[in-house]
Amino acid sequence: MSNQVILHLRAETKPMEARACLTPTTTKQLIEAGFKIYVEESEQSIFDNAEYAKAGAIIVPTDSWKSAPKERIIIGLKELEEQTFPLIHTHIQFAHCYKNQGGWKDVLGRFARGKGTLYDLEFLENDQGRRVAAFGFYAGFAGAALGVKDWAFKQLNDDSKDLPGVAPYPNETELINDVKKDLTAAVKKTDGKLPTVLVIGALGRCGSGAITFLKSVGIPDENIKKWDMKETAPGGPFKEIVDSDIFVNCIYLSKPIPPFVNLESLNKDDRKLRTVVDVSADTTNPHNPIPIYSIATVFPEPTVKVDTTKGPKLSVISIDHLPSLLPRESSEFFSSDLLPSLLELPNRKTAKVWTKAEKLFHDKVRLLQRESKL
Repeated sequence: MSNQVILHLRAETKPMEARACLTPTTTKQLIEAGFKIYVEESEQSIFDNAEYAKAGAIIVPTDSWKSAPKERIIIGLKELEEQTFPLIHTHIQFAHCYKNQGGWKDVLGRFARGKGTLYDLEFLENDQGRRVAAFGFYAGFAGAALGVKDWAFKQLNDDSKDLPGVAPYPNETELINDVKKDLTAAVKKTDGKLPTVLVIGALGRCGSGAITFLKSVGIPDENIKKWDMKETAPGGPFKEIVDSDIFVNCIYLSKPIPPFVNLESLNKDDRKLRTVVDVSADTTNPHNPIPIYSIATVFPEPTVKVDTTKGPKLSVISIDHLPSLLPRESSEFFSSDLLPSLLELPNRKTAKVWTKAEKLFHDKVRLLQRESKL
């Protein structure tokens, strides 16, 4: 390979983040294609250092990306820690700074000051405008799992208690069996009542994952309401959400629409809804269609109570890295989808997926610079 690409996989720092953008499987494939890959030691990754070393990667200390040669491309998943030093490298990651999220100016400003480049994983798109890789399926799968788990917990406990913390599962089977056990106990206590679940965004990757999980634990098709753009076109709030036991929001939103639910629609004595799973968990997005909570929850405290005055206790699950509940499967799924685009990195000045992402980055930096002068 001419102009050999050197990738540096940084260790994730977000608490409970066990996924990886490169897995030992894709690392091996990239090295076989002529790439050179450094992998940082990580105590929280689902993958062992030995797995990467066996694939041919060079293992380096945690956080060594900060002093790495400028020609290395730093690749990771979640956003960097909130620090202020300028970023001089090219970074591939989810940065969460292109949709006016809180702190977006600080994030982009670091790249502008250091003359680095950001290729945001959320905006790597093919010629049809579809993301080349996404965690959507496993985000929906894990979100539905926690939604059912929370609903079952509420049937088995009084309202003074919240769903206990959760930790990543080693595989799908263990997650399914754990939630099925909770659901069986709850159904027994409620005389055979299975929850009704409304999934919005049912036709996408995320919705597909949610529906797959719900069926895997024995929730019948007639208990799963599948909505997409057609059903939400009239505009909310929607009574059908209030009349469901669990609501799973799987949509990706970039423009304002009427909210799906609001506090007024939820403050009903006859409300059935007990659990909302906002897979998008974009709490700082001004277009959030579920404006009933304001914090992103975390695995140790997966729910936040909604401040309603009528009806039963209602909680929101708004974890912004749900696929980490199944870190090995979700990482392999995502990294495999990303691989064809990574293989185009030697030609990134002409390969459309990379030129489009770089243009978007520079457009956002110019926007930042204009707003900073106002």
